[in-house]
Amino acid sequence: MLKTPASFVSLLAAQDHPEPLSFVFAGDELLVNEDDLSLPHPMATLMMGVKDAQFHPIGLLDGRYCRAAWVPRGTPAPHGHRYSKMRALFGAMDEQLLSVAGRAYQVAEWARTHVYCGVCATPTQHQNGERCVKCPACGMVAYPRISPAMMVLIRRGPELLLARHLNSPTAFFTALAGFVEAGESIEEAVHREIYEEVGLKVRVLRYFGSQPWPFPHSLMIAFTAEYESGEITVDETEIAEARWFGPADVMPRVPPIGFSIAGQLIASHLPANWSPHD
Repeated sequence: MLKTPASFVSLLAAQDHPEPLSFVFAGDELLVNEDDLSLPHPMATLMMGVKDAQFHPIGLLDGRYCRAAWVPRGTPAPHGHRYSKMRALFGAMDEQLLSVAGRAYQVAEWARTHVYCGVCATPTQHQNGERCVKCPACGMVAYPRISPAMMVLIRRGPELLLARHLNSPTAFFTALAGFVEAGESIEEAVHREIYEEVGLKVRVLRYFGSQPWPFPHSLMIAFTAEYESGEITVDETEIAEARWFGPADVMPRVPPIGFSIAGQLIASHLPANWSPHD
C-alpha cells in the first residue's frame, strides 16, 4: 500500500547529489528504464532537455536526493526508456520507490498546472521555504492540491456491503467511496455518500486509516460503519451493482492487499472462513 517510507525525509530546498533519483512525468506517466523499470540517470534527463533548474525537490530516500519534473505530453523518451502509468508499476517497482513516485507526481502535477496565475495569467514565482507559488501581480498563492475522499465499509452482522463502481478502471467489488464536498466534514461526507449511492442509513462510524492516492491528488480516509436502516437502492450514474456478502456467499473479486487501502480495509473485516481473491 502506498505510504511514506520510514526512511524518507521531505525537503523544500534542492540538494547537490551526483546521482539523484529523478522522477520525470509526461502527463500521468513516469519515465523509467525499459529493462528494469529503474529511474533515468541524470544524463538521460539532460539529453532530453530537462535541466536541473526544472526539477522540484521532493526529499531524501535512504539519504538519496529525490526530485521531480514534468515534460509536455508527447515528449520522446530517451533511448532505452519508456513512459509507464503508475498503476502498471504496482508489484513491479520497489514499493518504497513507488510511494515516493506518488508524492513526486503530485508535486510535478501541481507545478505543471500553476505555471501561470489562475486569476490574472501572470507567470507565478516559487516561494522559498514552503511548497507554494505566488503571483507577483495580484498576490494569489497556490499550494499543492489535496482532494480528501472518504471510503466506508458497511457491516450488517457478519455481512459486508460491497459495490462495483461504474467509473472504476477495475471490475473489483469494493467499499463505497466519494469526495468530500465544500463545507462538510469527513463524517458528513460518509453519511451523504452512502445515502446517495445505495440509499442506506448507518451508525457507529469508526476510523480505519488513511492513504495518499496520487490519481491525481487524493487523500483516502477509510471508515467502517454499522448498518442502521434502508434497502439497497443504487445510484445508477455511479454504481453498477451493490449487495450484501455473507459467510455463505462466494467471495467476489476485491482489491488485493498491498495495492490500496481498500484491499486492507476489506481483508481486515472478512469473516474467518473467507479469503480475498487477488
